[in-house]
Amino acid sequence: MRRRLNDATGWALLRLAVVLHRTVSGRRAVERAQARRNGVLRAAHRRGVTVPELAAGLGLSEGWVRQVLAGRKPPTIEEAA
Repeated sequence: MRRRLNDATGWALLRLAVVLHRTVSGRRAVERAQARRNGVLRAAHRRGVTVPELAAGLGLSEGWVRQVLAGRKPPTIEEAA
């Protein structure tokens, strides 16, 4: 029974991955996802998460995070920290 449940769960996760891949692969979809991410980033900062913690959690530089928090458009190439 457990094996069948694991197989079904695996297939469901695969289907979810396919849906996510298809919805995020378009340019507009990527822009929407990044806008949501930036909004969540700002909300976390308003609730006390520091810039270094945000940068470390995202794997981006502190300068990039500060740009997003200031409301400016981040660099077009996402830089790694």
